[in-house]
Amino acid sequence: MKRLSDDIIHFFQDQGCVIVSTIGKRGAVHCSCKGIVKIDGKGYVYLLDLYKGRTYQNLKNNPHISLTAVNEHRFTGYCLKGKARIVSEKAVPAEIRSAWEDRITSRLTQRLLRNIHEEKGHPRHPEVLLPQPKYMIVMRIEEVVDLSPAHLK
Repeated sequence: MKRLSDDIIHFFQDQGCVIVSTIGKRGAVHCSCKGIVKIDGKGYVYLLDLYKGRTYQNLKNNPHISLTAVNEHRFTGYCLKGKARIVSEKAVPAEIRSAWEDRITSRLTQRLLRNIHEEKGHPRHPEVLLPQPKYMIVMRIEEVVDLSPAHLK
């Protein structure tokens, strides 16, 4: 397990979403966009998935996973690599559900504020239409890759 610095934790907490990559039965990489609910310095990331789609099926067959996020403006980014386990919907702790609800509320608030300032985005508020989470992904980080160009560090 790989411990995370406060800088990396804050970087991922500031992301609206991350790219989650898993491996399919035939070895093909599958990428999807998901939101992190919680990340801690001990090397664990918690995500709630709203659908039992390809990511779910891939993780059932192969626990290898990576999370990637970039900040184009700051020219920084990270890829977290590791293994994941699936936690059933009924076994998701109340604190994780509460943290998810807080993140959804925050995203909705940010969208409303941007729309007020005439930075029109989506004509509806998609966060309100999201289904309830179907399961939790708990990732144990084994490697951190700094995506920032070496000459800019």
